[in-house]
Amino acid sequence: MSLALRAAAPLRSLTPCRRLHTTHSLFNSSKASSDPFSIPPAPPTGQTVDLAFEHHAPPPSSSSTASTSCKSLVIAHGLFGSKQNWRSLSRSLASKLNLPVYAVDLRNHGTSPHIDSGMSYKDMAADLLRFIRSQNLSKVALVGHSMGGKAVMATALDESLKEGELESMVSVDMSPARGALSEQFEKYMEAMIDINKKGCNDRKHADEMLKETESDPSIRSFLLTNLHRPSNSPDKPWSFRVPVETIKEHLPQIGDFPYDVDGGRKWEGRTLFVKGSKSKYLNRKNIPIANTYFPNAQHVTLDAGHWVQAERPREFTDVLIRFLQGEQVGGGEMASL
Repeated sequence: MSLALRAAAPLRSLTPCRRLHTTHSLFNSSKASSDPFSIPPAPPTGQTVDLAFEHHAPPPSSSSTASTSCKSLVIAHGLFGSKQNWRSLSRSLASKLNLPVYAVDLRNHGTSPHIDSGMSYKDMAADLLRFIRSQNLSKVALVGHSMGGKAVMATALDESLKEGELESMVSVDMSPARGALSEQFEKYMEAMIDINKKGCNDRKHADEMLKETESDPSIRSFLLTNLHRPSNSPDKPWSFRVPVETIKEHLPQIGDFPYDVDGGRKWEGRTLFVKGSKSKYLNRKNIPIANTYFPNAQHVTLDAGHWVQAERPREFTDVLIRFLQGEQVGGGEMASL
């Protein structure tokens, strides 16, 4: 069956950029309950961390006349991503919207603190709220991709969210549904742990080691964005900056969601779900779940895989800007599946 979807508000035709064969296979799973990651996730701990971030201010020469009800954007990346993945788009959005944009590193990612207690979305939401309050932000537009999408949805539904803190929310190719992660993911994690234990002399060496597990160079390249060597220790081997073993231990939390669809939690602010037409993360089964939590949701589909913002940056930016300016960019459900 074709997964091509039609957006309720079609975009103008743009020249497509190179399609990325990225990490859909890492996170998608059709495994039954025998999947090793289907065990119950650990509960949240209530421990929060100060998130590392990049602040992109509008350029002084910006001539943008864009008018939005939000006062700032806060962007959360996906699993094994970082704030650097969003640097180019963040700068563009800051200029075009004439708003400050903050791209954060979620816990155990990028240069944010490592914390052994877990990766629950309840705790990630608490991290994001701590960041928003530490920066004295209000009327924030929260944007999250993949794991970051679940984190911003959990933030919107958080019981401690105060009136005026959140203006709008955008989830990029992610629903609030629960589901086990792919068994293939365990193989990637084990390969990354093996690289950390054995050490490697350079990125090429690490890539050769990963090649034994994954033949797709784009997936290897994405995983290797986390490889680093301390600048003050040039003789030390390269290793992954993320705490791979901690993340592996808490994989069930990453497939989880902290609220029950029948529990009555809702956020009625302006919400946008952006789906990649070639991705299965948003589908006919979980879109009704998304609409239950977020009854004021709009849905738009772009011709892309899971990494919508990387594959269709111009179209994604156009949709996001129009949405933040108050336009109706999509309908309350996907037009076709």
